[in-house]
Amino acid sequence: MQFFFYLCGANSFLIYITMSNFSAQDLEQLQARGISVEKAEAQLECFRNGFPELDIVAPASTKKGILAPKRAEQEEYIAAWQRYLEEGHKILKFVPASGAASRMFKNLFQYLEDGIETPFIQDFLAHKDQFAFGPQLAGKEGQEAVRYLLQDMHYGELPKGLLLFHKYRDGARTPALEHLVEGAQYCVAPAKKGEKPTVYLHFTVSHDHLPLFRQHIAENLKKFEDKFGVKYDVTFSEQLPSTDTLAANPDGTPFRTKDGKLLFRPGGHGALIENLNQQDADIVFIKNIDNVVPDRLKKDTIRYKQILAGVLVTEQKRVFEALKNPNLSDEERAKLNRPIRVCGVVKNTGEPGGGPFLVRDADGSISCQILESTQISDPELMKQSTHFNPVDLVCAIRDFEGKPFDLPKYVDPQTGFISNKSKDGKELLALELPGLWNGAMAKWNTIFVEVPVSTFNPVKTVNDLLREQHQ
Repeated sequence: MQFFFYLCGANSFLIYITMSNFSAQDLEQLQARGISVEKAEAQLECFRNGFPELDIVAPASTKKGILAPKRAEQEEYIAAWQRYLEEGHKILKFVPASGAASRMFKNLFQYLEDGIETPFIQDFLAHKDQFAFGPQLAGKEGQEAVRYLLQDMHYGELPKGLLLFHKYRDGARTPALEHLVEGAQYCVAPAKKGEKPTVYLHFTVSHDHLPLFRQHIAENLKKFEDKFGVKYDVTFSEQLPSTDTLAANPDGTPFRTKDGKLLFRPGGHGALIENLNQQDADIVFIKNIDNVVPDRLKKDTIRYKQILAGVLVTEQKRVFEALKNPNLSDEERAKLNRPIRVCGVVKNTGEPGGGPFLVRDADGSISCQILESTQISDPELMKQSTHFNPVDLVCAIRDFEGKPFDLPKYVDPQTGFISNKSKDGKELLALELPGLWNGAMAKWNTIFVEVPVSTFNPVKTVNDLLREQHQ
């Protein structure tokens, strides 16, 4: 099928074939989601033709591509950030929080099915009192305790942001609440005399979980406003239906459900570039929902957030000055006048996922890119990689005139990827959009900064909460 299309080659013929695959019912489905026929056609083309390989020059390192500021430089960046805050800019903390926590409990679900006490299950049961949710399992053992957690407490279906992670004397906290605490300590501008400073936070959540998030935040807001002497402005958004992608059969034709309808799937976290594009802010901090630590370990996180932000505003100031030069060529101006992001990267400790690389672009220039393992065909490049991407970003999303950038214009659509899935026993191909910190930001100006591994403490399985960093 792919070979046939390649030989025919003509775009008009390809579009004709694709158009013939859409019935009147299909068009209604597309219209209901706000997806144009042209976009649907382009998605099917991705299944047929795949994505081009990137021209990867080398993994980024502290010798080339990664900034590792010394102590004195760190203090200068922190001071630059404090000066920027005092100028009255709007700062936003943006937290992708739409993922369900079901994968956290994969081992526990398996235990309910087969009753086999693997080392993982033994560890969980032996230390269940140490979890922040442990008191609610008191008096329950074995499968009874697991069933109560997953079913009665609904942990098997709740979003990760609403699970109890950390214990405190005044009550346990969820990741959502830990982000409230973080926000009050590094992304709040001084207030006018007699007013409290405002902390702006935005959570991207799934439609089904939105009411739960709203309720949870509302019930706890005053407690943290009083604790930190701030007021919170918390907003939410959902992933837009128009960012869903078609599923395809292995031959690249549209996959259909048992009732003959097209199957749509979420386009991955890259779809959140649309949510980010709707935010009204000068500087945006981005961090995953599960990468939080108790208060006793927040010192490093807060310090390095300020360092990353200081690097960003220092570079932004330099760029804005350069853009005032009337002698700049159009090409130079276009290169400079882009969104800027500073990405914290940690030394590679064997965690699965992407990392910082140097990539040769179509015009021959070299750019800094965060790449996922699926984008890297040469395993030797992965072995040579010294750093890992912990999703710790600070972003400048306004231009030198103060106008917001139209962020979707800076996405590289050729950096998505295709994965194998199944539905109702049938194999299908799923299309992932360019990731939020990968291809969705490929055309941003990017700076890598080394941060300590102490700032990276994700929770991928429930037993990760037993690590010292989360106790």
